[in-house]
Parts: sequence; C-alpha cells; structure tokens
Amino acid sequence: MKKFRKVLDGLTTSSPVNPGGSPSCGSAAGTPSTAPTPRELEIQETLMSEHFQICKTVRHGFPYQPTALAFDPVQKILAIGTRSGGVRLLGRPGVDCHCQHESGAAVLQLQFLINEGALVTACADDTLHLWNLRQRRPAILHSLKFNRERITFCHLPFQSKWLYVGTERGNTHIVNIESFILSGYVIMWNKAIELSTKTHPGPVVHLSDSPKDEGKLLIGFESGTIVMWDLRAKRADFRIYYDEAIHSVSWHHEGRQFMCSHSDGSLSMWNLRNTAKPFQVTFPHGKTQRDGRKESCKPILKVEYKTSRNSSEAFVIFSGGLSYDKAGRRPTLTIMHGKAIIVLEMDYPIVDFLVLCETPYLNEVQEPYAVAVLLEKDFLVVDLTQSNFPIFENPYPMDIHESPVTCTAYFADCPPDIIPVLYSIGAKHKKTGYSHKEWPLSGGTWTVGSQTYPEIIITGHADGSIKFWDATAITLQMLYKLKTSKVFEKPKSGDVGRSAELVEEDPYAIQMINWCPQSRIFCVVGISAHVILYRFSKHDANTTITSLVVRLQCEMEDVISPSDTENTPCFSDPSGLSPQPQPPSPRSNTPDSVRDSNPCLKVKDRMIRMPPGYQAELVVQLLWVDGEPPQQITSLDLNSAYGLLALGNCNGLAVVDYLQKTVLLCMSTLELYGSADPFQRLTRSPRKNRQSTSGLTELSDNQVSLDLERSKSPTSDHVNGHCTSPTSQPCPTGRARVPGGPEGPRLARRGPGRPPFRKAQSAACMEVSLPVSSLTEESRENSFSRSRSSSVSSIDRETKEAVTTLQFAESYGRKSDTLPTPCLWVGTSLGLVLIIPMSIPTDEQERQEDPVTVAPTGTVLMLKASVLRFAFLDCGGALINSPYEVWRDQHAPDDPDRPRKRKLVNFSPSSSQEASGDGHLAVVCSERQAKVFFMPSQACLYVHNITESSFVLRADVVSVCNSVCLACFCANGHIMTLSLPSLRPLLDVNYLPLTDMRIARTFCFTNGGQALYLCSPTEMQRITYSQEMCDNLQEMLGELFTPIETPEAQNRGFLKGFFGGNAQTFDREELFGEAAAGKASRSLAQHIPGQGGMEGMKAAAGGVVGELARARIALDERGQRLGELEERTALMMTSAETFSKHAHEVMLKCKDKKWYQF
Repeated sequence: MKKFRKVLDGLTTSSPVNPGGSPSCGSAAGTPSTAPTPRELEIQETLMSEHFQICKTVRHGFPYQPTALAFDPVQKILAIGTRSGGVRLLGRPGVDCHCQHESGAAVLQLQFLINEGALVTACADDTLHLWNLRQRRPAILHSLKFNRERITFCHLPFQSKWLYVGTERGNTHIVNIESFILSGYVIMWNKAIELSTKTHPGPVVHLSDSPKDEGKLLIGFESGTIVMWDLRAKRADFRIYYDEAIHSVSWHHEGRQFMCSHSDGSLSMWNLRNTAKPFQVTFPHGKTQRDGRKESCKPILKVEYKTSRNSSEAFVIFSGGLSYDKAGRRPTLTIMHGKAIIVLEMDYPIVDFLVLCETPYLNEVQEPYAVAVLLEKDFLVVDLTQSNFPIFENPYPMDIHESPVTCTAYFADCPPDIIPVLYSIGAKHKKTGYSHKEWPLSGGTWTVGSQTYPEIIITGHADGSIKFWDATAITLQMLYKLKTSKVFEKPKSGDVGRSAELVEEDPYAIQMINWCPQSRIFCVVGISAHVILYRFSKHDANTTITSLVVRLQCEMEDVISPSDTENTPCFSDPSGLSPQPQPPSPRSNTPDSVRDSNPCLKVKDRMIRMPPGYQAELVVQLLWVDGEPPQQITSLDLNSAYGLLALGNCNGLAVVDYLQKTVLLCMSTLELYGSADPFQRLTRSPRKNRQSTSGLTELSDNQVSLDLERSKSPTSDHVNGHCTSPTSQPCPTGRARVPGGPEGPRLARRGPGRPPFRKAQSAACMEVSLPVSSLTEESRENSFSRSRSSSVSSIDRETKEAVTTLQFAESYGRKSDTLPTPCLWVGTSLGLVLIIPMSIPTDEQERQEDPVTVAPTGTVLMLKASVLRFAFLDCGGALINSPYEVWRDQHAPDDPDRPRKRKLVNFSPSSSQEASGDGHLAVVCSERQAKVFFMPSQACLYVHNITESSFVLRADVVSVCNSVCLACFCANGHIMTLSLPSLRPLLDVNYLPLTDMRIARTFCFTNGGQALYLCSPTEMQRITYSQEMCDNLQEMLGELFTPIETPEAQNRGFLKGFFGGNAQTFDREELFGEAAAGKASRSLAQHIPGQGGMEGMKAAAGGVVGELARARIALDERGQRLGELEERTALMMTSAETFSKHAHEVMLKCKDKKWYQF
C-alpha cells in the first residue's frame, strides 16, 4: 500500500488575496478573498476527504519486456513474467490481472501449481515467491531468498509439493511448497558427474522427472552433460556427455526416449536403452554443403516433443535453428509433423513458447491443440488442430503499441449509442483468416458489474493513426481505427530524402485530441502543425477535403533600429481567409525562400471516396515563413454549437469558422491584449539579420541548457516541440505594427538548413525524468522556478509567451455584461487569461452566410505560471457544460418530411439567461495555482497555491459522487483533488515517486473518479481516486480460480504397470522430509513470510462470490473425504464378510477330522 496523507476538511489559513487576482495571492489552501462579491453565494459542498482513495484498477496492453511464460492446463490460465518484475495473468475475456514484485527484479521462470490456484515465480534476485491466485487480487504467501547460489531453472512435478531448483553452480535443491522451506536433500554437481571429470558441467538448464518413473530426475547441464539421477538410491543411473551445449530437453510421454536442442541448431534423440550416443541427430534447417559438412545454424533455444492419438507421428515444435547465411530473416517457429515441416515467421523475436495439451499427466498421450507464442512485442496462439495452422483472434488489447502512443484521451459516461455505432463501423475492417475455434485460454470467471457506464479511451499514435477503445467495465476492446495520413498526399519517390529532412520519420504523429461525443465531431492536432476536423457518418461519401492555411508568423523585414518611427506593415496571408487550392508541396528540393507560404504537408485536392465512419472535412495548416517551419500547435478547442475551432502556439492565436470554412482571427497574443497588457510591452521589432544562433542541436549539446530544458514543464516545451521562433509575431490583415522595445536575445533560432521538427516523440519512449524534489535537484528546480516567476523581465516574457489552453463557453466578456454570450477563454504560458467575446448568428441560414464577429476586449486575469484548464460552475456549484450540436448524418438520404436542421443544446439566449443570468463561477488552474473567479465582476473568490516545489502536469474538473472537484497530477508524482468552488484540499497522494515524460504526456482524468496513463511503452494503467470505486473493485474484477475437478489419470493396464514401473509407489515425503533428509543450512536460503496472506484472505472475503466459492470448495473437499471414507468402510466390511465366510467353510470342513488326518 502506498502511503498517503489526507488533508483535514475545512483546514484553511488566512492569507491576503489581491482583489484583482494578481500573482501575489496567498499560499493558503482554499483561501477566500476579501474582494466584494455581487451576491452572497451559498454553495453546499458535499465532497469530503473520505470520498477519495487512490487505487490501481486494471492494466491493459502487452506486458512490457516479457521474459517467461507458464500455463495451467486444467484451469486454462496463462501467466507472463516481465523484466520489471511484473506478472500478467490471462484467462477468458475479462479475466486479466496484473501483479508486481516489490523488488522489481526480472521474472526468470513461472511454475503453476496445476489446479491448485497458486503460482511460483523465480526472480533474478534469486528469490522464489508463492502467489495465491484464489483471490481476485493475488498476493504473495511465501518467499525464499537464496543467499549463496543463483537460480537458473525450476521444475514442479504435477500433484507434487516438492519443487526442484537448479542453480548456476550446478546443484539441485528441493523446496517444500507448503512451508517454503529447503529440504536437506541436495544433489551436488560433483556427485552428479563422474569423479574423473575434470571440468565443471555448468549451470543447470533443465530439470524433469521421468514420465516412466517419478523417482528418476533428469538433470541437464549447460555444457552438454545429462544425468539421470535416482532419487531413492541417491546416485546417477547414467550420464551423457555431448559436445554441444544444451538449451532444452523434452520427453516422449512413454518415458523411453527424450529430445534435446543444442546451440549448433541440431536436435538429438536419445534412447534410455543405449545412452552412449544419440540414435538420431538432425539439423532441421541446415543443408549439407559440397564438402559434406552441415552449414552452421543458429541455436534452437527450445523444443517440445508431443504425441497425438489421431496420428502416429509426433509433433516436434521448436524456435530458432535457422542457418546463419540467411541474413535478414525474421524469427521463426517450426512445426514438424511427420514429413511436413511448417515454418511460421514472426514479426518479433521469440521469448518463449508453450504447447497447450489436453492432459496434465506427462505419462499420457499429450494431445496438443495449440501453441502459445510469446514474442518481444506480441502474443499469439497457433491452432494445431487445423492443417494450415491459423492463429486465434486475440481477445486482449495486445496491440496498443502497434505504433507508439503519443497522446491519450479518456471519456467516461459517454452517450450510450456511440459504442455500438463505432463497433459496427470498425467491425467491417477487421482482419480475417483467424481460427474458427474459441479462444483456448478460457479460465476464470468474470461478470459485468452493476455499476457500469459507457467509457471510451482514444489513443493517438506516431504514424498518425487514431484508435477508439471500449473501456466499459474495466475491459478494453478496440472499436474503430482511423488513419489521419490518408488525408495527405504520399511523398514522391524523388522527394523521400527531403521529406526525411523535414519531419524525419513521423510527419503525421498525433499531438492532441479533441472529441465531442454528443455531436461526434472529432479533431486532431499533428506534429506538422496541422489540424484535421472529422465528421461522423454511417454512409460512404465522395467529397473534397477543404484546406485552409494560417500564417502565425510574420516575415522578417530589415529595420534600422527599434527607435525607427516608421510603421512596418505585416499582412497575414490572404489565402488563410478563404478556401484556396493547396499550394505546391514543400517537399521539393528548393531553397527555403521558395518554401515560404507553404505548409509542411500537401492535402489531397481531388475528389475522395470516404468509407463510413469518421470522414475528414477540413484541414488547417500553419505556413512556413521566412525559411522557417511553423511552430507546433500547443492548444486546441472546438465547439460544435458555435461551429468554431481555435488553435494556438507560441506565436499567437487563430480562430476558424469550420461551417463557412474561413479564418476569423489570426493574431499574436501580444496584440490580443491591446492596451490591457499588464506588462505594458511593445510589439517587437523584426530582426535585421537572419543568421542562425544556438539551434536545437547546439541546445542539446549544452548540458546546462539540456538540464533546464528537462526541468521545464510540457507546456513551456510545447510537449512535442520547441518554440524555435518566439520573436516572430503575427499581424492581422492591414494592421500596422509599431516597432519599438529592445531587441531581446534570440532563443533556439534555427537556420535555413536545420530540419524543422524533431522525430515525433512517442509518449511511450520518453524516459526523461522531471524534477522530483527541490533538495535533490535544487539547481534545476531553481532555474525552473525563475522561468515562471513574476519577476521575469519583459523581454523574457515577450519571447516565451505561448497560448497553452483554449475554451469556448457561454460567459461574460466584459464586466458590464448582463447576459452571457459566446466567448473564447485564452490561457497563456505567463499565467494570463484573456476573454474574447463573439457574436454568432442564431438563425441557421444566417449562420451559414453571415460572418461571425470576434472582438478581443482586453479583459485580462492573472495567475502564477502557465494556464492549464478552464471550467465553469453555476451559482449552485454545478458544472456548466459547453453548448453542443446534436449529431446529424450529413450524408444520409434526404427525407422531405423531416428536413435536417442543426439542433443546438444550451445555446438559446433565453435558457442562458435563466441558467446564468445572475453570473457564474470560472475555475482557472495553472501549473502552480488554482483560482475561482466570479463573472462578470471578475472578482477572485478563492485561490489555492497547489505546489511550490514542482508544477502541475494535468488538471481537470471532473464529477465524483454527484459533485465536482478539481483533480491535479504534478510532476513530482502527487495526485491531488480540490473541492469546488472553495478549493479545499481533499486528497494529496504521492502516487508515483518518479515521473517520466511518457506519463506526463499521457496522464488524464475523467469523470467517475477515474484516470489513466501509459505506464510502459506497451501498457496502459487505469486508476481510480474514488473511495466508492475502490470499495466496489473486488466485485468488478474477474475470478482467476474456479473449482474444477482434476482429470483422472488413464488406466495404464496391467502389463504397462508391471513392466513399466509403478510411479505411484514413489513417496517424496519419505525422501525429502525433515525426518529422512534433515534440515538444510540456514545460510543457504532465507524464508520470508508473505505480507499478502491475511490481506489476501480479507480481500477475497470481501465478496459474496468468494465466500460461496470457498464454501463450495470446502464442501466438495469434505464430501470427497466422506466418500473416500465410506468406500474404505464398505471395502473393509466386504473383506471382513469374505474372511468370515471362508473361516466358517474351513471350520465345517475340518470339524470331524482327527489330528492325524491333517
């Protein structure tokens, strides 16, 4: 359990607050201001600290860096171990559990206690752990730490409580599974080999008991030595010395022969009657060369030798063994069945594989039906029952990382109809050719919980693809996939080199996602400074994609000095004001000056057939200016009721009317302030020269600059890119720019020859650590603090300001407003908030024809550090949702009886007057501070300094327990919640001690007390901060263990039992117990009792299902024992009656005889 503290409710500290909302507001949590309010607000807050608790719910995706694989053939449960100490347990869909070793040591091997509901893990820190799987959240019952030897291999015979453990020294130890204590019985390496042997046999790489006799243990050493050890006689039956190193051994089920795989790519077959040499050696993939020798092959890392009743030929399945001369071939899994050799090529290297068989008994015909193959980045199951060996369709979301994840979005409580619609569209594009049989991992039980609601997770990827996932009821299933790259023309073959220089490998990488579930309008921001707007339709359509270009940079013109009084006009590109034909592609090998006024990518300008689903309608791109690429977009918002789209970057703001396909506003942030600029800055003069100074490459080479860059928050770094041209200020059409002010230092100026973008930084592959503590990273933290303090000079402010967040809302643009109107709230990286009112025609026909008026008023609010989030509450404390347009299918067949009109929600002036005529509350959260303003008076009611030593990475206003709160995630790993509107601290948990950029880019909150982040490049972790959901989590999780009767062993017959030996007579307890073998040395291994014993039982006892299951198991065991007792009693009675009868017959026969007649 992670330690955390809960702040007492009502704990406040008085502190002076500036009525104007300046950054000098106090540091107290939820401090009310002394500013007068227009009316007394009486809002009853219902949330308390008892409503919050942090808890991990479920992990989705492929286990990162897998190392081991195991399968329970009776329970049908599969386990995967990872390099970071994680264990993933998979059963039927919905049964998906993640466990974590606290040590974080890599998992070397996994062993199920078949049909016992337990799992043994061997880790790289030489510790064995016993996990209890009879509870929904598995826990460690025992641990055994080896002190003097390294664990290399483990083997647990079926229905045995003694675990064989091989070590690096070549010794074999035996562990009692019940008590997790070492037995005194040890097989030392020097006793296993002949005394005359002069070399060490190497580590133990294989252990297995003979299917013919459980009293014989086969030990395989790495050097090629194989020993059959007689456990009763404590001596070797035979020894094999082979020239090639051994990687694995597999028995034939009759126990008369076994197969070994070797490092030279060969397979050797051995018969127990003659162990002097193998009776067969094959090189499956090695051809005979002209000189008669076999060509060298790669090692065969594992082989499985399985028999089947339906065929006299056995299955031989192995990985590796390809010849070295075939360079570039992909990893393979080979299936040999008789004379047929099938080679299955894999996309990634094979980590491990298992053959799934019907029976758990090694001395029976195995009947293999599938092969589970664990790859480095994928998991698949091959169907062996069909001749073409198809793979099963994987029900788990193992392909989240198909392309690296660059951003995420989480939507809880979606409209109920959206998931079926997306699924029906996505199902048409599913792959075919899968096996028609059911998924073979069918273990466990899972039912949909009572408290479920539609949830959707959206992931953006480096290749420009978007994936919609159904996340309802802690599961994850892909609904629909969208490829944004199809909007653009493919680069010509001759332009590939130039394209690579421009945006390197990922020109379509997704940076931001904006989705309105009600109107089904979807918007994405790409790394090449482009925005794509999609509309949803159930019908295919032939349409042309409209392309708009926006100039958010001004051309640099020669100016003699800042004191020059001439006005230098700077006009925005006229093509940005209306739809224009797409300019020629900038990918041609031309000078930078020719690329000016071109976007980075070329949109398809022809008629395109679009399938049902999300169809691109509009593309907005920023232009190259002055030989420099456009700066990446840092903020985006869209409102379907207004028909407007707003985007911003480090140079300014643009507002687009996507209904009329026009650019309404294109201004720098400085020009938006007008005369209300709180720092009284002047527009920067253009630079006279264009020489390059300190570009990105030089910045990376400078260690001090690199440390500063790492210590910055994602908002100042713009998450995926740098502000490489902060001094370029855009201007609206026809507006003159007044030069003046000192020429500030040029930061990160890129020369004409520098590539404009770094490679799209996947959220999965970023491992840069953010500042954690002011003590350990004092210098870094101090430099970071100075960059965000209010004492930054006007020049620094001028060069660093960027639009960091945008929000359309019904609000008040001026203090004198009496009714709310459509507004755009703009937050900047300097903690400034601008409110821009808009005039939007309400009539549908007028909306399509009349222009929308956007009038910046100069209203400015102030906070500490970069602004992250806006939200609005009514005077009762309820969240005010943004107005939206109800979805309508634009490509549906026309119905003359029902004309299709725009249906808007929360957009009529009358409803706005009723709901917000008395004003509303605006919640503004920055990287260090949260404030609540009363509108329209703009009075600051509450202020709370969230953090001083770190900064907020993500902030969202979410609904929890029928109320709302502000949830924050900080760079130091803390998760906090604050009440609204009073900003009382409710929760403060040090959830992640270290936060890397991958988590920073992907962490997001949603309603219902849930959140998610990418915990590894291939996995997504969902958590909850709601006490209610933590309490109900046991009910929502699946059961890993279900009571199943162990299948009975087949009757071997009299002859097989007589001549083949009787394995049932072998008593391991008699050999390995303390009475016979004594105690092991205490210094050899240390027993550590598990902490999850009682906790696990309490957790399992939390649900009625668990109680019933345990009661049923107890009754079954009791009934089984009673039945056995009854059978024994009946057998004894029958025997007694028989004896009495025979005794009576003998007595009658001998009654009249004399003694001499006997």
